[in-house]
Amino acid sequence: MDYDVKDINLADQGYEKIEWAERRMPVLRIIRERFLKEKPLEGVRISCCLHVTTETANLMRTLKEGGAEVALCASNPLSTQDDVAASIVKHFGIPTFSIKGESDDVYYAHIKEALAFKPNVTMDDGADLVSALHMIALGRYEALHRTVKDWVEKLPAQERKGLIDSIVGGSEETTTGVIRLKSMEKEGVLCFPIVAVNDALTKHMFDNRYGTGQSTIDGILRATNLLFAGAQFVLAGYGWCGKGVAMRAKGLGARVIVAEVNPLRALEALMDGFDVMRMEDAAPLGDIFITTTGDIHVLRKEHFELMKDGAIIGNSGHFNVEIDINALEKINVKKRSIRGSMDEYTMPDGNRIYLLGEGRLVNLACAEGHPSEVMDMSFANQALCAEHMWKNGKHLEKKVYGVPVEIDRDVAFLKLKAAGITIDELTEEQKTYLSSWEMGT
Repeated sequence: MDYDVKDINLADQGYEKIEWAERRMPVLRIIRERFLKEKPLEGVRISCCLHVTTETANLMRTLKEGGAEVALCASNPLSTQDDVAASIVKHFGIPTFSIKGESDDVYYAHIKEALAFKPNVTMDDGADLVSALHMIALGRYEALHRTVKDWVEKLPAQERKGLIDSIVGGSEETTTGVIRLKSMEKEGVLCFPIVAVNDALTKHMFDNRYGTGQSTIDGILRATNLLFAGAQFVLAGYGWCGKGVAMRAKGLGARVIVAEVNPLRALEALMDGFDVMRMEDAAPLGDIFITTTGDIHVLRKEHFELMKDGAIIGNSGHFNVEIDINALEKINVKKRSIRGSMDEYTMPDGNRIYLLGEGRLVNLACAEGHPSEVMDMSFANQALCAEHMWKNGKHLEKKVYGVPVEIDRDVAFLKLKAAGITIDELTEEQKTYLSSWEMGT
């Protein structure tokens, strides 16, 4: 079995952490027990491009016990837990290609390995794997990283074609990836159906809000050890992730400012009790800045020049593009690394700006990502959507689909059941009454 991890000898240490996470993932455990009996994924090859964490390890185990052959690579160069990656190889026998801090060349070499696995189903977090597949399908080799490009160009034409023809469908975990895929669908270039797991209510309402909210603050605290109480916290973007971050920052006593471009979200932030203003006006005020937009250059040169001495900046969106790091590199007069996951940039006026985790996902670059209890629902969706796609993908159009309502409801029901909570059911009279309204009678 091929693999590329930092140190396979870390495997036993990683397994202890995987076990700890598994105890807090009851929904995925219930699904895994069914998968073990029914083998609904028998015969399918799944390539996964995900953050390599303890929770992901439990998803990989579930897929394999469901009968699938699985390969895993990282979806971000800084999100891998090296001991966990080693354990996935040693204890689960799953080819894993993932090293924390890997260079771009190594990152794309690992994506190449996931492509070379010749999957029938893809599982993405950010759509890097699917995007590479589509560049190959469309013959746009110049858009590929050279590591992938060199490999593809050496393949016989039939093998290149087979990389796409063998795929039944895929799934996407995060907002940024869904945006990319919907754009591909709109352009008419999407080659196979994708389920937008991110859009499940049991994913974005809980993972994005409570998971990102807590883990983002966790990443900031681990990197800086600063006091939130009384600090001026500037948040860019008030979607589900932003709401969660703002809620947690406020809970620790920070004074929160929200910067938004969407008037409805800005109004919601205002009514939730936060100050709302332009980033230009917030820049001189903030002690901590976090971006959660999915867009590029949300924090840029004109903002850096206005920031106070000691301002801390970080990103909780998927890609490291929300902060214009190139501009920061050009205007600073001195740079040094401090505390392991933070870079200090000295500006021409002597003010210092601190960048967290190289501008990558702060919750994974500086911490361990979302709590297991939250990822339990997200990865339950992933497992059930893999089953759904394997059964139904051949009959679906080349579109981005929402998670089937019954899967979303099942995940919510199982989560409540695992917590020992029961809820009311409609009486037959109530069902009839509601049905009459739905039919317009």
